[in-house]
Amino acid sequence: MVSILVLLRKRTRFYDMVHYGHSNQLRQAKAMGDYLIVGEISKHKGPPVFTQAERYKMVRAIKWVDEIVEGAPYVTTLETLDKYCCDFCVHGDDITLTVDGKDTYEEVKKSGRYRECKRTQGVSTTDLVGRMLLMTKAHHSNMGSSDYQQHTDNFGRGPKGHSPWTGVSQFLQTSQKIIQFASGKEPQPGDTIIYVAGAFDLFHIGHVDFLDAVSQLSEKPYVIVGLHFDQEVNRYKGKNYPIMNIHERTLSVLACRYVSEVVIGAPYAVTKDLLDHFKVDLVCHGKTEVFPDRDGSDPYAVPRKMGILRTVDSGNSLTTDVIVQRIIKNRLLFEARNQKKEAKEMAVIQAMKRREEDKAKERAQAVL
Repeated sequence: MVSILVLLRKRTRFYDMVHYGHSNQLRQAKAMGDYLIVGEISKHKGPPVFTQAERYKMVRAIKWVDEIVEGAPYVTTLETLDKYCCDFCVHGDDITLTVDGKDTYEEVKKSGRYRECKRTQGVSTTDLVGRMLLMTKAHHSNMGSSDYQQHTDNFGRGPKGHSPWTGVSQFLQTSQKIIQFASGKEPQPGDTIIYVAGAFDLFHIGHVDFLDAVSQLSEKPYVIVGLHFDQEVNRYKGKNYPIMNIHERTLSVLACRYVSEVVIGAPYAVTKDLLDHFKVDLVCHGKTEVFPDRDGSDPYAVPRKMGILRTVDSGNSLTTDVIVQRIIKNRLLFEARNQKKEAKEMAVIQAMKRREEDKAKERAQAVL
């Protein structure tokens, strides 16, 4: 059995906001071996979006994770790999440095016990934070606007250039990505098919606790999550919601270990046709407000009449609204933190560039 160690670093990024880009990194890492251990680094600079306990629970809910090491060291050493019986460690194709500018993976790279996975293009916490602060309904389709660019400049660009690791880009969904995230499992005889629906925006620990509670309603649960289209979410949530578009929310939910299937663009009203099509045994909703349909009707009228509607108390009152408020409250701190990181990365890039130029000159002189 090949064991892998992945370090989740929160000292240099807003890594306490776990999103589908992080899940994709863990998916790639798990494909390199058999057992995935995630090391959560406790060192954290700047205002956290989630508490440490919330972050641990979020990572544990990602279906490719087998084990978590809390309070892992920031610099990855051979001693750390041996301590947890890991054959090698995995990190994305961006850089992580110590305060004095040294590669945090230098030792394991030299020993050949380092692997690299690709960063998920089009997603960053920088971008998500910018969307939360923009407060416009058109942020999904208006990313080229001057207002949006102003926010991305504040968060993803320092005074001396633009780092390829901290910048903002737009996510493009593909069928291959959905296949990679999907379980591909059909319901089996004896499974209890449970349907839940909602926005599941900025997929967070409140959602995880709800889906966990739903899955515990049966010994063999098959949980189907219906995701509403962006326009529908904006109709009943208002403001600039959803923060994540339907494609991003799809991957976020699919990465959760409690979810078996996702309906992309589910109807707002839970209809008899939908229940029959998926052979649903139970329909669940949390204790959050149920907004009426466009015609003022109850979207859960059918399952309520059938006696299969359950209200599930997750014991967690965290909502997407609360997360957005946390971000807004610490706006200036987030901006300063990200610009400092940007400047540090640009300095490293320039140093790497000069090193390559010097090597090229040496090779040219050797030929002469």
